[in-house]
Amino acid sequence: MTPCPECYSDRPRITPLLNPRACLERHEQYVCGTCGRCICIAKDPVRGLQRWQFPFKSAPIALLYLRAAEASTRRSCGVYGLRSESGRASFKIFPGRDALEAYLARNPGKACIGRVANAAREGYRAFPDAQVRMLAADEVERYLAEQAAASGSR
Repeated sequence: MTPCPECYSDRPRITPLLNPRACLERHEQYVCGTCGRCICIAKDPVRGLQRWQFPFKSAPIALLYLRAAEASTRRSCGVYGLRSESGRASFKIFPGRDALEAYLARNPGKACIGRVANAAREGYRAFPDAQVRMLAADEVERYLAEQAAASGSR
């Protein structure tokens, strides 16, 4: 399957990855106007950060949240590989090289692997059919059923 031109995923029901019911019921979602995939765009009440601002275990997982970052910042963002002093790798989304450099300056124990984005779109593009909203109960049930069906067919 070809990746969605809007949200980059070839699996339109892959997200949420953890606790999908709770996320879909309690968090604001970016609803892809092309494939209908929901991407958590809510802010963490304690840290005030959106899900896309946290580190990810892999570049493919970070890529699943890239469109939420772009919609939040209204600019092209990139997935960057980072390595801590202990050698642990993680991936973060930054809205441009300047944000990456500011992060590295504040976190001297981190280094950017290759100093280039693993994934990024050239220029920001708005999609008119996309929505940012809470889902209705029936939408949550339908989405979870479609997610279960998609994971069962793998």
